[in-house]
Amino acid sequence: ALREVLPGRQKNTIAALEAMPADKFNYKPTADQMTFGQLAAHVAEANYLLCGKTAAVAPPKVDEGKGTEPKDKLVAAAKASFDFCSDALAKMDDSKLAETTEGFGGKQVTRAWFSLILSGAWADHYGAAAMYLRLNGVLPPTAKK
Repeated sequence: ALREVLPGRQKNTIAALEAMPADKFNYKPTADQMTFGQLAAHVAEANYLLCGKTAAVAPPKVDEGKGTEPKDKLVAAAKASFDFCSDALAKMDDSKLAETTEGFGGKQVTRAWFSLILSGAWADHYGAAAMYLRLNGVLPPTAKK
């Protein structure tokens, strides 16, 4: 299911990141929320972690973005992380989804657990990006005809 869902989530999330004007990557709706640039960096970081844990594939060593990098670098990092997900999920052995691995806070969880978190993260990240776009007068990719 993840392999089938990935292309659409990748397309929409990357399109949302590309739709935001470069001068709005420092925008955040409230003081307590992350900037759009930090959201873009978080997308990449989450993809590497969650796809790696789900598929039992070590992510590559990459410089973690802070969200203050230029738009082109943040979009490129997100694209690369989705490419990693595509490769990792293509190699995934579904019979290992019951295998346990270290989750958040050191808790032991299954790879299936990570797959659910991954799917939810893709939806959450696109939803957040769409909200940021709308707050800046930009129509999100999935709202376009």
